[in-house]
Amino acid sequence: MAGLIALVALALLPLFVNDGVTFIIGLAIIEAVFALSWNLLFNYAGIASFGHAAFFALGAYFVGCAQRYGWPLDFFGQLAVAFLLGGATAFVIGAVALKRASGIHFAILTLAIAELVRMVIGYVDYFGRDEGLGGIPRPVVNLGVASLDLRSSTAYYWCILAVCLVVALALWWLVRSRYGRALRSIAQDPERATFIGINVYRFKVISFAVSGAVAAICGGLSAPWVQIVTPDLSHWLHSAQPMLNSLLGGSSLFWGPAVGAFAYALINYATRTLDGASEIVIGGVLIGIILIAPTGISGAAVALKRWLSGARAGNKPAQAQQIERTAP
Repeated sequence: MAGLIALVALALLPLFVNDGVTFIIGLAIIEAVFALSWNLLFNYAGIASFGHAAFFALGAYFVGCAQRYGWPLDFFGQLAVAFLLGGATAFVIGAVALKRASGIHFAILTLAIAELVRMVIGYVDYFGRDEGLGGIPRPVVNLGVASLDLRSSTAYYWCILAVCLVVALALWWLVRSRYGRALRSIAQDPERATFIGINVYRFKVISFAVSGAVAAICGGLSAPWVQIVTPDLSHWLHSAQPMLNSLLGGSSLFWGPAVGAFAYALINYATRTLDGASEIVIGGVLIGIILIAPTGISGAAVALKRWLSGARAGNKPAQAQQIERTAP
């Protein structure tokens, strides 16, 4: 019920707020799914990636170039190709890197790859070099009998919400499938998972490919929304964003990183007028939240709900509690 209420509120948001707030919430939705893709690796597969922004930048530049230069491919086709391109690139990197590195060594390797991608983009004229690729138009999708005009902020915002919802639900289904249960067993104890017949290497490579594909489609959605892509999309600071969102919202719960992304956007928006002190205030607030609630906002909410349920059960008469305990 809470999820449905949040979804309806997000869908109706552009009708009640200005374009600036709509823009911020649209970015938060994209960053929420980006954080979910990173948490698929961290929480469910036991893999830490410090260069996840490379796949985001890959999808953003592909869709940005396709829109900017008028490639003969409709927008949803561009997103599909970005998804496949990000997944294929992540599969190749994972297949090679996970054979030779793990833990912090793998994380540093992904960070180096992301920085290499950023430097290469900065030297290519077709990509706008260090200044980036600007003037990216928002799409008009030809559906055959009609066209879907996404050039307005409201229309494209609803497109972002719809695509991100589909991708997030697909990830939610994945982690609750047999594949997801196998991933959780790998994250808890890789040696025991190998002993019971799970191919740990194969599952990790597939999860890395899926995570990279989702990150790429998030980047593809962001390009027409922001209307500019720059090499900073592959910067290590952007790779740190999904980590921060996961810690803030709670990495142990599936929707925790999404909660963290919206919480970060809210904190960032509330401190926007604090010229020169905004970063200090944001950092202090985030550190305070993480110290007070080590399991994140979602984990704290779940713990509070359990405590209230226990308190209500404790206030029941002894006879009622005895009936509940002995009931079949």
